[in-house]
Amino acid sequence: MNTATASPSAGDLLQSWRKRRRLSQLDLATEAGISQRHLSFVESGRSRPSRDMVLHLAEHLGIPPRDRNTVLVAAGFAPVYDERPLDHPDLAAARRAVEVILTGHEPHPALAVDRTWTLIAANRAVSPLLEGASPALLTPPVNVLRLSLHPEGVAGRIENFREWRAHVIARLVRQIDLSGDPALAALLEEIKAYPVPPGARPHRPPAEDPLAGIAVPLVMTSDHGRLSLLSTTTVFGTAVDIALSELAIESFFPADEETAAVLRRLNKADEE
Repeated sequence: MNTATASPSAGDLLQSWRKRRRLSQLDLATEAGISQRHLSFVESGRSRPSRDMVLHLAEHLGIPPRDRNTVLVAAGFAPVYDERPLDHPDLAAARRAVEVILTGHEPHPALAVDRTWTLIAANRAVSPLLEGASPALLTPPVNVLRLSLHPEGVAGRIENFREWRAHVIARLVRQIDLSGDPALAALLEEIKAYPVPPGARPHRPPAEDPLAGIAVPLVMTSDHGRLSLLSTTTVFGTAVDIALSELAIESFFPADEETAAVLRRLNKADEE
């Protein structure tokens, strides 16, 4: 008896992404400028979508490039997004751009990560954030979320651990909701199981937090002084290569003058 499971069709995949986006057929059809009947036929397999229709629907559904390729192949078409390692010669210009961004952000910390938060590159200013972490967690491949919340990472030095952990988990949940990535889902479950460091302070009341309602800072102790940092994320929004589209640069900025002074002092010491 043949027990092999058939691969999902393009219609199955598009329907799955539509439901992930919490859209009705009417919602998606209206946004995409097609009839609900045609969309229903595509999803049910009664109508075979053209290559352009697959890409059109994928665009309106916000399907990541990696998964757009999967839908295209299921529909009988060749993938349109290349998947090359970041050290591929064709991506040399992109790597240089990342290096320029990271270096130019000094004396403030900045790092580049892939879709699963594996560290790709970092500038010199990241070093103070890694103090005290177990060498095992610093051995490549380094996952920066695991490093920040693992009891043998830097969790014990994060003053606002509970707030930062809640921020990281909420961000991962949003990322999983958008991508459906099983690797991220596994990372989320792992992180949620980490214990809270002994002595971690309770959630800070909003009235005591000057940044409440604006952002969640990363507040850490270090051998050089207290560090309070805000982060922003930069992505290659028009990338046509999968690895590049999944690359993100996390840039940290001082949330107070005390932190800015510490970072300037460390940068000056590195240059001397």
